[in-house]
Amino acid sequence: MPLHPSYDEATEHAPVAHVPLSHLSIEVGHFRLKEITDDPHLVRTEFRRIVPLISAFVESTRLRYGDGARISTCYLLDDHFQPDSDPSEIIPELLTAASEAGLVIDYLGRESGCRRAAPFANGSPRGEPLPVAEMVAARIVSEPAPPDNGSRPPTAQSGWLCNGRRSSEYEPSQAMRTRSYRPPEELGRRNHSIFLDVELWSTGSAQGQPEKQWSCHFLAAVWHLVRLGMLRHHGAVVAEPHLWQGRPWPEDWRDLPPVMQLNPTAAPFAAFKTLSMLPKQYLPIEHAVRVILEHLDLDDDITEDIVSRGARDDTPIMVSRNINDRISHLLLDGS
Repeated sequence: MPLHPSYDEATEHAPVAHVPLSHLSIEVGHFRLKEITDDPHLVRTEFRRIVPLISAFVESTRLRYGDGARISTCYLLDDHFQPDSDPSEIIPELLTAASEAGLVIDYLGRESGCRRAAPFANGSPRGEPLPVAEMVAARIVSEPAPPDNGSRPPTAQSGWLCNGRRSSEYEPSQAMRTRSYRPPEELGRRNHSIFLDVELWSTGSAQGQPEKQWSCHFLAAVWHLVRLGMLRHHGAVVAEPHLWQGRPWPEDWRDLPPVMQLNPTAAPFAAFKTLSMLPKQYLPIEHAVRVILEHLDLDDDITEDIVSRGARDDTPIMVSRNINDRISHLLLDGS
C-alpha cells in the first residue's frame, strides 16, 4: 500500500526525537554534475576560493560561541534532475577536488532525498521511502489576499505560491464599462512591492500515472529544513545522516542515503543556523526559498524544542522562531 503523505507531529502519537545540533552548518558551493566530471579544474579553483571564506566564518562563530563552537560543512548533489548520472564517477571527482583544495566536506546530501527519503540501515535502503516533499507541501498555508474572485485555484491545486496579491483585470458584467487593472501587491511591503509568484511543482507523468515534478527551489526549501533539524515523521528524524566510509560508491543514486556523513568526527549535520555559499545566479532560487519557508506551518513542538535547547546550550544562543531568521547566504561572483 502506498504511503499517504503526512506531516503529523502530534506528541500523543509519538515523542519528537531530538536531533543533534551544531551552531552553524556551512554549505560549501554548488556545481552542476556535468561540471564536476567535465571541468574538475573549475571545481578545484572554486573550492580554493571558498576555503578562506569558510575559515573566516569558523573564526567568527568561535568568537561568538567559544572554542567549543560546533560547525559542520555540507554539499548538496543535484541528482534529482540528473537521475541517470553515475555517482561512482561524480562523487570521487568532487571529493578529490575538495581534498586538493584543502576543503573538508563533512556531509553530502542528495537533492532527490529531499523528494523521497528512503530509510537506511547497514548501508542499504530499508522500507518504503518517505514522501518528504509531499510532507512539506502539506504544511503550506497561503496568505489570504482579498478580494479574490476565485478564478485562480489555490496553491494545493495550482502548485503556485506568492508573497502577496496577484495582479488582475476586473471584468465587469456590463460589457461597455472600461476594464480596470489592479497591479500585484506584496503583503507586508515597505512603501513599494517586490512581488514574487513561485511555481512549486508542475504536473508530469511516470509510468502513465500523473506525478508532481518538484521545482528546484521547493526542494532547496526542503534541504534548508533538513539542515535546520525541522523535519520529523511520526516523531522520527527525517533524512538522518548515515556514516559512509571506506565503501565503494554505487552506480545508482538510490543505493545511497539521503544524507551521507563522510567525516566520522564531524560536528552534527543539523544546526541552529545555516550559511549557504552559493554562486550568485542562485539568488532567485533562494528568494523563492524564503517565500516558501514563510508560508509553512511548522510544528510548534519541534520549534520550541530547538529554541529551548539553544537557551540551554553551553554558550546560550538566541534561536528565532521565524525559520528565515536562521538561514543566511553568501553569494559568490564568477571566478
